[in-house]
Amino acid sequence: MATQEQNAPPGILRLAGHPLRWRLLTELARSDRQVRELTGLLDQPQNLVSYHLGQLRAGGLVSSRRSSADRRDAYYRVDLARCGELLTEAGQALHPGLALVPAPADRVRARTRVLFLCTGNSARSQMAEALLRELGGAAVEAASAGSQPKPLHPDAVRVMREHGIDISGHRAKHLDTFAGQRFGYVISLCDRVREVCPEFPGHPQVIHWSIADPSEDGYPAFRRVAAELRTRIGFLLARIGRDAALTGR
Repeated sequence: MATQEQNAPPGILRLAGHPLRWRLLTELARSDRQVRELTGLLDQPQNLVSYHLGQLRAGGLVSSRRSSADRRDAYYRVDLARCGELLTEAGQALHPGLALVPAPADRVRARTRVLFLCTGNSARSQMAEALLRELGGAAVEAASAGSQPKPLHPDAVRVMREHGIDISGHRAKHLDTFAGQRFGYVISLCDRVREVCPEFPGHPQVIHWSIADPSEDGYPAFRRVAAELRTRIGFLLARIGRDAALTGR
């Protein structure tokens, strides 16, 4: 005879099934956010938003890191890979034939332009540009720039070689280089550059990924950032494919 615990729904369904927590996950799936942004977007008091963020953190769906622009603030992000794993387990718990199928990026018919921004355009944004070009192929056009460009970091070149990508010929560019150009997505990778990011024509989707500067922590940090970027870009491509399907591009 099955116990009450065995009959209980999987943890992710209990966590994500709450309306406010689902809205939090939905917002964080679009972009990393601060608590004050989430309270405004959801029109809910800060103590309630913080409580439910704590529940999501305890469940391993959400994490946070201190802002490099203002240490008093923190950015929250959703772990989409972990959510995918738990949702797959939940589907299999209901029936072994259930499986999640990600949206393919090859639905894109018109080439989508994506711009990555960080302060120096020496590491994070260069790595993101290279990975998106590699993983997105003809479906995307990737570019990167910085608010205060500086020379390409040698460890960025080194870690990309581990991924089979040569960026040794890349050069840092100022974000003014792309002023007035149209992009489908503008993604800031640095908390500081997010605060000075200019507006671009055409109403691109503006996304923030709060990622620590690997140059402050040595080569292992470059490997961690490259792995995180690869994961995030995989989900970005699925999103681009879905958006293209919805708009008929």
